[in-house]
Amino acid sequence: MSPKPRVLLVGGCNGDAAELTESLRRSFEIVTVDDPLTAMERLAKDSGLAGLFVARGPHDDAMRVERLLENERILEGMPDGVALLDAENTIVWANQAFRNWCVSPEVTGRNFYATLGNPEILGPDFCPFHTSLATRQASSSTLRVDENRYFHIHAAPVCERDKQPQHLIITVRDVTAEKLQQQKMAAIHKAGIELADLSPEEIFNMEIEDRIELLKSNILHYTQDLLKFDVIEIRLLDSESGQLEPLLSVGIDSEAANRNLYARTQDNGVTGFVAATGKSYLCEDTTEDPLYIQGLAGAKSSLTVPLVWHDQVIGTFNVESPEPRAFTESDLQFLEIFSRDVAVSLNTLELLVAQKANTAKESVEAIHSAVALPVDEILNDAVNVMERYIGHEPEVVERLQRILRNARDIRKVIQKVGQRMAPVRAVPQGSQVEERPKLRNCRLLVVDADETVRGHAHDLLERYHCIVETAHDGGEATYMVRNCEQYDVVISDIRLPDMTGYDLMVKLKETMRRVPLVLMSGFGYDPTHTIVKARKAGLLPNAVLYKPFRLDQLLATVESILDHHAQAEDDDEEE
Repeated sequence: MSPKPRVLLVGGCNGDAAELTESLRRSFEIVTVDDPLTAMERLAKDSGLAGLFVARGPHDDAMRVERLLENERILEGMPDGVALLDAENTIVWANQAFRNWCVSPEVTGRNFYATLGNPEILGPDFCPFHTSLATRQASSSTLRVDENRYFHIHAAPVCERDKQPQHLIITVRDVTAEKLQQQKMAAIHKAGIELADLSPEEIFNMEIEDRIELLKSNILHYTQDLLKFDVIEIRLLDSESGQLEPLLSVGIDSEAANRNLYARTQDNGVTGFVAATGKSYLCEDTTEDPLYIQGLAGAKSSLTVPLVWHDQVIGTFNVESPEPRAFTESDLQFLEIFSRDVAVSLNTLELLVAQKANTAKESVEAIHSAVALPVDEILNDAVNVMERYIGHEPEVVERLQRILRNARDIRKVIQKVGQRMAPVRAVPQGSQVEERPKLRNCRLLVVDADETVRGHAHDLLERYHCIVETAHDGGEATYMVRNCEQYDVVISDIRLPDMTGYDLMVKLKETMRRVPLVLMSGFGYDPTHTIVKARKAGLLPNAVLYKPFRLDQLLATVESILDHHAQAEDDDEEE
């Protein structure tokens, strides 16, 4: 005799359904469960059931089963995974999306975690299912299935009035893209910090060029290994000329890498446009983009972002690809974030370079300031002695002339060392001295009894590349002019220990065809009428400085004397 077919009965066997239930027993084996969720669990586990009978009770279980079956059809089509678990974390039911992520598509009756390959639980709740059943509240966590796959799970208990929950509804969402993006963001931030992260020992031992090369190497490393960009071009903006000077180029044609580009919106490619506007630019197809100028031969797409420091564009960062539409909005976001750190690193490097340059510059200036006046003393003493031996002891005069040359060479050597140690390009723009070409290599003799005045003459005028020598009084000044190279300008106080400024002018006329003299005076103080006499003797109208005068007034006066005498020389040649 064949066994009776088995039927699942939901609900009790009393009430209006009792008689029908008894009649079913004649033909079927009855399996009884108390509630619709348990019925779904039994249906999922037991494939030998021939049917389902719901005894309509006071809680309308039939309608609940109907809704559950209807919801099952809805959940099957969801992109997120959905699973029904019992209190032992066993899967009662799961939709297709969840089954697609599992090691095996047969998931019913298996442990939830086992179906996903026993993933690592990353938190924040490391026992989300137990927490949800115990607290009757929802809980969530993140799972790492393998090195590059992440799921976010949300567990919600199915509560039956005052009963302890026995089932959980689990929703599963693939968050791999979000997690990888977060990891990449963190890696980019870490890379940005490490770009120019040098210890004090490294800074001390590395030359400027070595630091630049290290930064370029780090930028290239992180751009290729982290961002996966192989064709790279970085240019720095010269704020004065607007030119975009190449700093780093990989994969770009040499002709394109050395092309002159400027921060302009027209005729300077995407790079010039980005530098001029400060806006990033995604070129999806180079063949259709009017701004694009070829960098990589055969490039089909490019991505260019500005390097910005304190809201100022300091350069551009460009990447290219032989594939059209190779870059996404995420690539744009990542490159913009990385470029901010690159800009900070470049600025930090510039500050380090400037700090080293300024330290060297200050050291050289201190040495030069300490040496300048003693060298002048040597010059003064040498010409004083020379005056006594001229015409009597040629060998002594020759030796004194050698002393003069060597003393001047000492000063030149200090200046050259300073230029090598603190090159102008390494000094921040704000601290560079204004260029005044007329003063370069201008030979100046400053005559004043006050040592402070003579020292300031060296400090101030030599910044503009003047060659400055000093004398204490009119006699020394006369000897210096007579026995030294021709001075372009002589600056003298009107009241010297041994003579007036006018007397000095008369003395100099014995040696110089034209006397390029500038007189300094306290305002309104000229008891010997030196200025009046000097003007009658040919002193230029603008060749007087009233103390205290500003540096720009001194420079302008010297330049006017140079212009006047240069014009006079031209007039003599024409005659």
